[in-house]
Amino acid sequence: MDRAVRVLVVVSGAYIAAQILSDIGSLRIITLGGYAVDAGTLIYPFTFTLRDLVHKVGGKGTARTLIVLAAVINLLMAGYFALVSVLPADQVTGPQLEFGSVLSPVWGIVIASIIAEVASEMIDTEAYSRWVAWFGERTQWGRVLFSNSIAIPVDSAVFVGLATLFGVFDPAVAWSIFWVNVVLKGLVTVISIPWIYLVRPAPVHSSSH
Repeated sequence: MDRAVRVLVVVSGAYIAAQILSDIGSLRIITLGGYAVDAGTLIYPFTFTLRDLVHKVGGKGTARTLIVLAAVINLLMAGYFALVSVLPADQVTGPQLEFGSVLSPVWGIVIASIIAEVASEMIDTEAYSRWVAWFGERTQWGRVLFSNSIAIPVDSAVFVGLATLFGVFDPAVAWSIFWVNVVLKGLVTVISIPWIYLVRPAPVHSSSH
């Protein structure tokens, strides 16, 4: 298998895994340093840089396809958890109420999360493409900072705004969740910048970068 294909498979798998784990984690609101934040924020920020890696290796079209695919998978996952939660439990094993109480989706979170993910990741894709059009393969660190700095506030604003509108978040903690989201995602962006230098664009896509 071609090295670029292997890298693309690994990075795409990591992106989808991070999306799934963050959506599950978002079902729980935790406290960090006295501030409320959804637990999905602990892992979701990495998806922005992982998306940038996919873009670099596979091109804009591949990045867009992956974004939509991840959204569909997350929606199917939520639907599957909801179905399993309402199916009759085995009487011998017991009611197994823990599954439903933990994984039965809060649909307000699910819908808000998926809409925010698609919108922000698509914006990230366009910002990344614009930076590459301006600077080519120079200042690769800049493309990550530029695209993520635009996408992150959009993602947090859409997610927190919709979740609050749907009644999932109390308006009293919405601003706290928003700012903690932005700060954590910004920190993860800075930490993950070196990742962009670990992959090379596939020759077949080099003209589109």
